[in-house]
Amino acid sequence: MDAYQQLITTLALTMGTAWAAGINLYATIAVLGTLGLTGNMVLPEQLLILQNPMVIGAAALMYLVEFFADKTPGVDTGWDTIHTFIRIPAGVMLAAGAVGEVNPAIVVTAGILGGGVAATTHTIKAGTRVLINTSPEPFSNWTASVVEDLAVIGGIFAMLHYPLAFLVFFVAFLLTAIWLLPKLWSGIKVVFQTILTFFSGKKPVASQDKEKTTPKELPLT
Repeated sequence: MDAYQQLITTLALTMGTAWAAGINLYATIAVLGTLGLTGNMVLPEQLLILQNPMVIGAAALMYLVEFFADKTPGVDTGWDTIHTFIRIPAGVMLAAGAVGEVNPAIVVTAGILGGGVAATTHTIKAGTRVLINTSPEPFSNWTASVVEDLAVIGGIFAMLHYPLAFLVFFVAFLLTAIWLLPKLWSGIKVVFQTILTFFSGKKPVASQDKEKTTPKELPLT
C-alpha cells in the first residue's frame, strides 16, 4: 500500500509541476520553494534548489512582473510568446526532477512527458489569450489571469494533499485539451487572417465572392 501511495504521490507531483509550469512558471516555483523552505512539503533532492531564498525571491519578483503583464491586452500575448521558450523547458526540468532518485530512463521519460504537458497548458493559455484580446474591454484579461493564478495554487494544493483526485482531474484535463486544441487553433487562424486582411487593405474573401455574385444594376434608359 505504501508503494502504491508513493507511486500516486510521485506521479501527481511530476505531472502537476509540469501542468502548473505551463500556466504560470514563476508562481509554481515560488509556491513549491516556499512550501519546501517552511517544511510544509518535502521536495525531491533534485528540486531542493527551489527552496533556496534567492530562487524564491527571483521567482516572486518575476511573478510580480507577470502579474501586470498578464493582465494587459496585447502585452500578455507578447509575454506568452517569449515564454514559449521558458515554460516548456522548465516543465521538462521540473517533471524530471520530481521523480527523484530513480532509473535514468524514468527520469528522461518524465521529462519528455512533462515537456508535453507544459506545452499543452501553455498553448491553451496563450491561444485563449489571443481570442480574449479580440474583446475591446480589459476585464476579461483580468478575469482569465486571476483564474489561471488560482488554478495553479489550487492544483499544487490538490497534488500535494489529494494526489489521486488531482490525477483524475489531470486525465479529464488531457481529454478536454484533445477536444479543445483544434477548435482553439481554428479560432486563432481566423483572428490572424482578419489582422492580415486589415493591414493588407484587401477585402475579405467572403466579401469579394459576394461582389462577384451580385448582379450589377442596369442603367436606366
